[in-house]
Amino acid sequence: MTNRVKIKTGIGFDAHRFADDRPLVLGGVEIPYSKGLAGHSDADVLIHAIIDSLAGAALGVDIGTLFPDTDESYKGINSGILLEKTVSLIKEEGLEIGNIDVQVILEEPRLKNYITGMRRALAGILSIDLENITIKATTTEKMGFCGRKEGIAALAVCLLTRN
Repeated sequence: MTNRVKIKTGIGFDAHRFADDRPLVLGGVEIPYSKGLAGHSDADVLIHAIIDSLAGAALGVDIGTLFPDTDESYKGINSGILLEKTVSLIKEEGLEIGNIDVQVILEEPRLKNYITGMRRALAGILSIDLENITIKATTTEKMGFCGRKEGIAALAVCLLTRN
């Protein structure tokens, strides 16, 4: 007998190093900054953390299983496309996204002026209300790789409900 729970939660984490000659894309929004993030795709660490949380809760896998960096079809891809594919897989499982909460960990750039745009971009991709997406930014008080301005990390939590 299968006991399918009606509410599922997921947690996701991702981190990328800074890289020269790449745009910085976070939450589907290009942020003016002197460096971007290194990665196989566009390296949108915020969206990657969301995908990881959703994939874990709905499918029992991580982002690397869904979209391996050994697959050339994902090279340079817009992470919003990967998120759209993830949302489609979640819906096939009979699940809906209740809310997403993201914490971005970085010393700079400051994200205050871009958070609303990121939330809007994500609401469109996720097909959920803006009020159900939270994005916060914090520093590590100059500790660790984020504190040394070597990269950015993100942590995401999701709530899924079954129809």
